[in-house]
Parts: sequence; structure tokens; C-alpha cells
Amino acid sequence: MNKKLIQKRRMMKYFIEATQQIIEKESFDSVTVRKVSNLAGFNSATIYNYFKNLNELIYFSCIKYLEDYSKDLIICLKDSKNIFEYYMNIWKCFCYHSYKNPKIYFHLFFTNHTLCKGSIKEYFEIFCDGIDEPSRKLLPMLLSENIYDRNLSSLRNFVENKIINEKNLNDLNEMIIFIYQSMLYNILNNSVDYSIDMATEKTLKYINQAILSYKL
Repeated sequence: MNKKLIQKRRMMKYFIEATQQIIEKESFDSVTVRKVSNLAGFNSATIYNYFKNLNELIYFSCIKYLEDYSKDLIICLKDSKNIFEYYMNIWKCFCYHSYKNPKIYFHLFFTNHTLCKGSIKEYFEIFCDGIDEPSRKLLPMLLSENIYDRNLSSLRNFVENKIINEKNLNDLNEMIIFIYQSMLYNILNNSVDYSIDMATEKTLKYINQAILSYKL
């Protein structure tokens, strides 16, 4: 890695970590350029040398949470005996991490980020040493910013193995995302009193029922 990229990564990390602190201790709405720059120990104008705007900085700060998910995902998948278990284990890992940090994941996947398109890919290109080699094989899925596309890509294995009819694929995909989004939203707004494990278990149960309803 050349010196320029090392410097860029170091500076971005200062601002990302400062933003994460504000999000965790306060809220997304509390993040301002002045607060971040003061916490990071730099002039406010310096932020714009590394990020297009505050929204991109906030988005990058959220992406960092995908590192822990990507590391755990390879562990969750290793004992999968078939494509069904493989698919359900993806969701088990994703639910666990997202329900642990609901505001982060809701912001990443259910907020409009038109101006931040490509940020997940850029993040992993700069900070790719944050994940191990086995996890890198899953990068194509991790790099997708559209949760509908991410899930649709995984569901295609069911079509290829003649478990689900392709004509039902989009409906099933939409149903599964609605199940997950609803649970995530309820956890985020404290509308349910579920532990992370219970919320994950319930989500997997509903996803399983959705798949069975379309099974050939």
C-alpha cells in the first residue's frame, strides 16, 4: 500500500471513528461537521478532503459495522449441509448483527443513499485488511448496497436446484425483505420486547414459512 493511500486511510479512520462515537452516544441527527472535526482533532474543512459531504461520512461510519458481520458470516456458513441451511445461516448471521445495531443497519439498507452509491465497495477497497481471506470470497454479496439484490442473488440457488419456481422468485424475495424490515423497524422503535436471539429466531421462522409456501 502506497504512502498516499495509507495517509488517506488513517485520516478517514479518525473521522469515521469520531462519527461512530457520536452516533452510538447520541443519534444520527446529532452528527455535525463541527462535532466530528472537534472529536477527531482536525479543522472542519479537512473532512471535505476525504468525504464528499456529511452524509457520505455517516454512511461510511455505518459500513464499518459490516466488518464484524463479514467475519462471523464465514463461521456461520461453514457447517451448512445444503443450500437451504446455507441460505438460512446467512439470514441468521445478518439478523443477529443487525438487531444488535438496528439504527446502523436500517440506515444502511432502508434509507435513500443515492449520493453514496458505491460507498460500500470503496470502503472495502480501502479497508479490506479488516476482513480475512475466507470472508473476501463473500465480498460480491457484501458489496451490494441494495438489500433486495443481495437477497435475490442468494435465492437464485433455490431456482437452480428446482426448489422454487423462477416466476415466484421476486414475490418471495419481496416477502422475505418485508419480514426482515418489519422486525428491524419494530426493534429500532422499541415496539417489541424481544431479545436479539428471540427476534432472530422469529424472523428465521417466518422466512422459513415463506420459502415453504413457494416450494415446488
